[in-house]
Amino acid sequence: MKKTVLIVLGGTVLLLSILAGRVMYNIRDRHPDYQLAVDIRTGEAPLSVGASAVAITPEIIDTWTDVNGDARYNPDDGDTFQDRNNNGAFDPVWIAGFHKGRPATGIHDDLWARAMVIDNSQTRIAIVALDAIGFMHDDVVDVRKMLPDSVEIDYAIISSTHDHQAPDLIGIWGRNDYSCGVNDAYMRMVKKNIVTAIVQATRALRPARLRFAQDLAGARPLVSDTRRPTVLDAGVRIMHAIDAEADTTLGTIVAWANHPETLWNRNLMISSDFPHFVREYVEKGVVDSSGVFLPGLGGTVLYINGAVGGLMTTPPEQEVRSLSEFKVWRAPTFDKIRAQGERLAALVLSALRGENVQEVTTAAVRVRARTVVLPLANKGFRLGAMLGVIRRGFTGGFSMRSEVAALQLGPASFLAVPGEIYPEIINGGIEAPPGRDFDIQPVEVPPLRRFMPGEFRFVIGLANDEIGYIIPRSEWDEKPPYLYGAQESPYGEVNSLGPETAPLLYTALRELLADLEK
Repeated sequence: MKKTVLIVLGGTVLLLSILAGRVMYNIRDRHPDYQLAVDIRTGEAPLSVGASAVAITPEIIDTWTDVNGDARYNPDDGDTFQDRNNNGAFDPVWIAGFHKGRPATGIHDDLWARAMVIDNSQTRIAIVALDAIGFMHDDVVDVRKMLPDSVEIDYAIISSTHDHQAPDLIGIWGRNDYSCGVNDAYMRMVKKNIVTAIVQATRALRPARLRFAQDLAGARPLVSDTRRPTVLDAGVRIMHAIDAEADTTLGTIVAWANHPETLWNRNLMISSDFPHFVREYVEKGVVDSSGVFLPGLGGTVLYINGAVGGLMTTPPEQEVRSLSEFKVWRAPTFDKIRAQGERLAALVLSALRGENVQEVTTAAVRVRARTVVLPLANKGFRLGAMLGVIRRGFTGGFSMRSEVAALQLGPASFLAVPGEIYPEIINGGIEAPPGRDFDIQPVEVPPLRRFMPGEFRFVIGLANDEIGYIIPRSEWDEKPPYLYGAQESPYGEVNSLGPETAPLLYTALRELLADLEK
């Protein structure tokens, strides 16, 4: 009897040791010696720009039949898969966003890593727009370490469009709560192709002039805020790079703040959602509401997302009116995202043909970027990291390494934010409503855009990380009574690091912006 007890006890200790070791491995610091502090200040100098687009479209190996149309793979519902590689197992591509267990059945349009490299002979900056739900900081550092020295990139921003119709690169949209949705082979391909895009853009550098334009009101009917207070960041901001010698387009950055989730939660086709049609129509042209064809720009278009917290979305009940067909679309279909892309592209092309465009051929460049460490209070995220569902390391305890940046380029400035920041932190309008968890007045004030230099003030959301929602502390609400007399907690906190995130990031970003002025 005693021997049996000792065997059981020994086995239990061994099992617990193995589990503890696995947890420690999962939450290990992937880059223990990594600490970023960038301070670039150059004089006025001629500009060169290069752009590139490299596909990151996944291969759909196995498809499946969704018997009850709930977009959730569940054999108990009668769902079946088609074993196209004859290995006897279901090899899905898990689509990120909305709910777990949503495998893709096909490809509607390609996904991309699109890069623009900007050089003024004194420094070289890369901006990458990735068709992904998010790309975490550990993975960003991996890519930076993979870049060859020959590209001479002084600072790289890798941002995600926050596409809800792309493969899971975070981990939480797999088969169930306890399985990671990231395909390791696909992740390796994405990293490799980001590097390729930056290398190709560097090799394509050409003497350039930059044209800046914006439409701060025209896209307002295309986006909604689903959480009070209603504050949007609906302006469209554009940076258009033209070959100074050939007078042809090299690349264009289009920045707008909205979740690419117009296709909503029943779509099973891989797609970049409405950014696909924005890029296509800006490159190739579109017919506006008066029937006039607006010629496309050519070149490579990067779609950059902005302050999408709150959250900014185009839900099924919101109508989108097509320009070319004069139809109204409400249901979440590819016709609807086509119409949305048409309207946004028309705003971009019209703004670049307007009177308020600013053009530069030389520019000083200033860049301030630094590592930040953020506490992780979210218990679900902690558990996900310990189980290896979320592939994310910690710097000590439950703290995470992330990054913030501020850039100035001629008449434009760029604020790089590592997640989904609420627009009221950017533009103003933070409230301290009844029912809030903390009896405080707004903390993240005045709004950040007020401190950004230049006329054209770009916010790059999900830049160099995806930490989730960045919620004003005075609007944090997990406990009853709930905000504005609601019956339940609002959406947002469940996908946030915690209530300290916004104040910490706000302070860090304010400091970087102050440094730009020195």
